Amino acid sequence: MPDRGSSTLLRILPLGMAAALLLCLFPPLKALRQRQARGQAIIDSASDAIISIDSGQIILHANAAAARLFDDTPDGMRGMRLGHYILRDLRTLDGLGKHDGDPPFGDISQELRLTGRRATDYTLTGRRSDGAMFPLEGSLSAMQEDGHSVFTIIVRDITARQQMHEQLARSFSQLRELSSALQSIREEERKHIARELHDDLGQLLATLRVDLTLVRQHTDTTASLQALLHSMDGLLVTAITSLRRIASNLRPRALDEGGLYFALQKLRHDFLLRRAIHFDLLADEADLVLDDARSTAIYRIVQEALTNIARHAEASHITIALHRIDSSLAITIQDDGRGIAEHDLEKATALGLLGMRERVWGLNGSIHIGADSELGGTRIDISLPMHAEAAAAAAMQ
Repeated sequence: MPDRGSSTLLRILPLGMAAALLLCLFPPLKALRQRQARGQAIIDSASDAIISIDSGQIILHANAAAARLFDDTPDGMRGMRLGHYILRDLRTLDGLGKHDGDPPFGDISQELRLTGRRATDYTLTGRRSDGAMFPLEGSLSAMQEDGHSVFTIIVRDITARQQMHEQLARSFSQLRELSSALQSIREEERKHIARELHDDLGQLLATLRVDLTLVRQHTDTTASLQALLHSMDGLLVTAITSLRRIASNLRPRALDEGGLYFALQKLRHDFLLRRAIHFDLLADEADLVLDDARSTAIYRIVQEALTNIARHAEASHITIALHRIDSSLAITIQDDGRGIAEHDLEKATALGLLGMRERVWGLNGSIHIGADSELGGTRIDISLPMHAEAAAAAAMQ
C-alpha cells in the first residue's frame, strides 16, 4: 500500500502523470485493465454480432459485427433499446417472459434458470435501420458487474440457412409426393395386369381344360393317348394355379372382394400353409373399413413385414395387431426372432424396410422399427391418420 508521502505526491502531479503513477503503484490494476482491453478487442473483432445490455434492455456495447448486421454504428447503437433491433418470438419459450412491450431478456433468463432450461439458441427476428426484417439465431448469458446484471447476446443472421432448410423441406415434400404417386401408379398397373390375367388368360386356360375334358370323353383313344391327355390336363391345372398365384401377388382379389380384414385373414392363412410359425392376427373388422389407398398400403406393409420375418428373423411366433385409436389406426407387428441391429435399418440393401417407410410416410403416418421387449425379436409400430370418411364408416359399423 502506498505511504502518506506517495498520496501527497499524487495530489500535486498532473492528472495523466497521476494515472500512470497509479498503474505503477498498483500492478494488479494495470494487469486488470490489460485483460479488459484484450477482452474488449476480442469482442470487437469477433465475426459474430455481440451486444451487451443492462436489465432495462439498454444497449451498453455493440461490436462492429453487430453494427454491420443491423446497418448501424457501434456508437449509434449504444444507449438504444434492444427491442429497436431485435424482435422476440416468444412462442419458442412456451409462454415464459410474456410481458407488455419489449420482452425483458433478463427476466426470461432468470425464469429459464429457475425452470432448469437453457437460455440459448433462441429464434429471433432482426430489424435493420431501414426496417427490413431478417431471421436470427441467438444465445443469451448473464453476469454481475458492480452489483448490476449485464446480459450478453450473441446473434447470427440465419437467412441463408433458413432458405436452405425451406428448399430442402420443399424437395423432401416433393419426393414424398412423387413416391406416393409412383406407388399409386404401380398399384393401378398391378390391378390392371391381375385383372387381365384372371379375366382373359385365366378364362382361356379354363376353356382349354373344358375342351380337353370333352375330347377325353368323346374320343376313342389308346392308353398312350389317354395318358397324354391326362398329362395335358395336369399341366393346364398347374398353369391355372400359377396364373392365380401370380395374379394374387400382383393384386389380391380378397382385397377387392372382401376388404382389408378379409385380405389379411387370407394372407395369414396362406402364410401358415407354407411355414410352421405361430401367427396371431388381432383386428376388428369394423376398424379396417378404409379407403382403397390405405387398405392397399396396409396390406403391402403387412405383406412386406411377413416376407422379412420369413427370410431373416428365424422366428417361431408372430403377432400383428391393428386397432383404431380416435382418428388414427395403430399397427403393431412383433416377432420373437433374432431381431435387427440398429445399423441394419439404414442399409441400402434393406429395401423392404425402406418400402414400408415410404408407404407409411406417403399416408402422412409415422413408423418406428426397433427391438421388442415382449417377444425378444423385432417390433414395428405404425400410426396412420384416417380420412374423415373412413373414420365415419368405421364408427358406423
